[in-house]
Amino acid sequence: MAVQTVESTTESAAPSVDLGPAVALSCRECGHRVPLGPVFACQECFGPLEIAYDFSDHDTEELRRRIEAGPANIWRYAPLLPVPADVATKPNINPGWTKLVQADNLARELGVTGGLYVKDDSGNPTHSFKDRVVAQALEAARAFGFTTLSCSSTGNLAGAVGAAAARAGLRSCVFIPHDLEQGKVVMAAVYGGELIGIEGNYDDVNRFCSELIGDPAGEGWGFVNVNLRPYYAEGSKTLAYEICEQLGWRLPDQLVVPIASGSQLTKIDKGLRELIELGLVEDRPYKIFGAQAEGCSPVSTAYKAGHDVVRPQKPKTIAKSLAIGNPADGPYVLDIARRTGGAVEDVTDEQIVEAIRLLARTEGIFAETAGGVTVGVTKKLIENGDLDPALTTVVLNTGDGLKTLDAVADTGLTATIRPNLESFREAGLA
Repeated sequence: MAVQTVESTTESAAPSVDLGPAVALSCRECGHRVPLGPVFACQECFGPLEIAYDFSDHDTEELRRRIEAGPANIWRYAPLLPVPADVATKPNINPGWTKLVQADNLARELGVTGGLYVKDDSGNPTHSFKDRVVAQALEAARAFGFTTLSCSSTGNLAGAVGAAAARAGLRSCVFIPHDLEQGKVVMAAVYGGELIGIEGNYDDVNRFCSELIGDPAGEGWGFVNVNLRPYYAEGSKTLAYEICEQLGWRLPDQLVVPIASGSQLTKIDKGLRELIELGLVEDRPYKIFGAQAEGCSPVSTAYKAGHDVVRPQKPKTIAKSLAIGNPADGPYVLDIARRTGGAVEDVTDEQIVEAIRLLARTEGIFAETAGGVTVGVTKKLIENGDLDPALTTVVLNTGDGLKTLDAVADTGLTATIRPNLESFREAGLA
């Protein structure tokens, strides 16, 4: 299976838009190249397209200095992204540069001795990692002249699109499954765009959006995770860039990444390989582990069975932000897990809730259900002997627990007392 790598291009046709070092779209399967544009599938083999760059003129130390002098958001990495050089001056939600928390308390609980970190992306503007990919997609939408920003979403993406469109002065119209968590519905709707519920699951929503793109009704619409997907996906690379820079320009030994479509995991791997190719980090082995909920675990199921084909599943899990039963990047996730020596594992809804509480209790980080999946899978991987506790490990928390309060709804008061010391002592609190 072909995997896109950093390389110089020999494309003779200059791109018609200014997207920095991006020079073409390249098929991950057959390598066919096309000019930059709002397309996502190869016309030769129907494989997925992704961005190809020309980094041939880079100077490693100058690039490092430029990054370190950049803004405290993803645009510090503009020289490595498909964006114009002046991207930081444009109205955008400017996500990124979130905390890499050294999780010593959690490490003791899990028996990790080599260093455990939580990359906490709940600190982004709409409190999820989706702000990264949407900010990137917004720049592509501007470049291609789109007037409406749209998406199919399991919740977090809808809010990120609404916020980014509002900031940029664009119309937004986003589509979600009709039964999402109420907190995510409110957060997506509050930005003033149109929020449409579709009867069905995420895969039904995504199919509808694909139909809309081919209809005159969708003219002028930039669907961040469909016709703008090659650009949108590149935003996930910034997680890899930040983790390595925050570790002192060093690769982590192990990463645990949640899987929805699988794009985040594949682009983190791409980002790590780019940093190696550019000489910004030392080239040494790293392992990437994928995390799913048992109630929607098509990639984990395929991995455990030794299959290369990911069979769709009907989602049934509290981790709705990961509930994609037919993940587009599933086969590539399998390839990366096997190539790096990682694995793909899943946990039950009960284990997800336990992991949310464990992370909150040990590190003061309230994760949404996707974060519960990654922490729960990390615990399971250690117990199974798949993840080495003596190595430096980074676990991703991709969203804020306030978005999925239903998962821990039975958490509440320790006691109710009268306003006096006697009552306080009677409750055993003294």
